[in-house]
Amino acid sequence: MYASEGVWRDVDAYFVATLVAEDEALVEARESGRLSTMPQAEVAPNQGKLLALLCGTAGARRVLEFGTLVGYSTVWLARAVGEGGRVTSLELEERNADIARRNLERAGVAGRVDVVVGPAAESAWRMVEDGVEPYDFVFIDADKPSNPEYLKASLALTRPGSVIVVDNVVRDGAVVDAGSSDERVQGVRAVLADIAGDARLEATALQTVGSKGWDGFTVVRRIR
Repeated sequence: MYASEGVWRDVDAYFVATLVAEDEALVEARESGRLSTMPQAEVAPNQGKLLALLCGTAGARRVLEFGTLVGYSTVWLARAVGEGGRVTSLELEERNADIARRNLERAGVAGRVDVVVGPAAESAWRMVEDGVEPYDFVFIDADKPSNPEYLKASLALTRPGSVIVVDNVVRDGAVVDAGSSDERVQGVRAVLADIAGDARLEATALQTVGSKGWDGFTVVRRIR
């Protein structure tokens, strides 16, 4: 017997209440999502904590994020890298970036985050041209049709040992539909195929259910 989405949400709420300590800055950042161009698209609190734990496990000091939105996940990542760390977050919409900057300031991490406004792929390739220092951790959570391009740019901006997380790869199960007309589904399928076919990478993907419905993420480690 399958549980309902209401039960998924209840379980998420229990996990968050038990294991995830959101301070006022995080709560306000999450709730500010309603003012963005994509309301309620930010990661869930337990997902934000997972990103922070993955960063810490990887020993990440430099983080690249595709898709700032209102900066909720950015706060988690910026706190994970610590005072000496750096987060570069790429956001298309100035409206979202403005909200994110206020949230980062409130959380006390604005000084370690660069929010770059513009098409994320263009911004990333500009960093490649500028020869920036490699990133230890990459979180890809922007427009899904561009996932393959984001992966290519990420590989140009990382090093062996770097970790890449790609969000929203299940899409209510639609990812298995090879004939889907949804460009977001095809973007996910394409990036998964690219990951699987790249000998520099090892990866797995996990399904999740909870306050964000039925979805999942892919975790990638660059081995060379």
